[in-house]
Amino acid sequence: MKASTPSSNKPASAARRVALTGLLAALALIFTYVEVLVPFNAGIPGIKLGLANLVPLIVLYRLDARYAAGVNLIRVVLAGLLFTGAFAMLYSLAGCIVSFLVMWACKKSDLFSVIGVSMAGGVFHNLGQLMVAMFAVSGLQLIHYMPVLILSGIIAGIIVGIGAYILLDRLPGQLFRG
Repeated sequence: MKASTPSSNKPASAARRVALTGLLAALALIFTYVEVLVPFNAGIPGIKLGLANLVPLIVLYRLDARYAAGVNLIRVVLAGLLFTGAFAMLYSLAGCIVSFLVMWACKKSDLFSVIGVSMAGGVFHNLGQLMVAMFAVSGLQLIHYMPVLILSGIIAGIIVGIGAYILLDRLPGQLFRG
């Protein structure tokens, strides 16, 4: 078993990594469930805050992209199985993958704050879902929905990003160490 060094933010063993990923995915799933329980109607179908995105965003900053991707994918699959169904899970997976890749690239570039990374994630999550919807209906007639999705992604991304900024400052580093 590989020991963790004091300066390392990564867990020491494979079992610890799996347990930490599972714990963080469960936390993200709880946030998803809260959003299911407290419906938010913006007047436009599919628009929500995305509170569960707090967890992978914090994990991206405190651990690494591998953990964040694992947490995000596990959350989306479980939420699809438990709350939304297989069809909605496909939309969520598309948004999850596209937004995660964009957030990872933005963070890696060191050009964006956590709020900027979150905004990019919110926008590209919506655009990833829109791409799947356009493919599903075999046409471009949904393109008119894009400005609304961009605006809602920016607003939700700012809110989630502010939450992540506050939590990153206040969560003790030892929570993410082995």
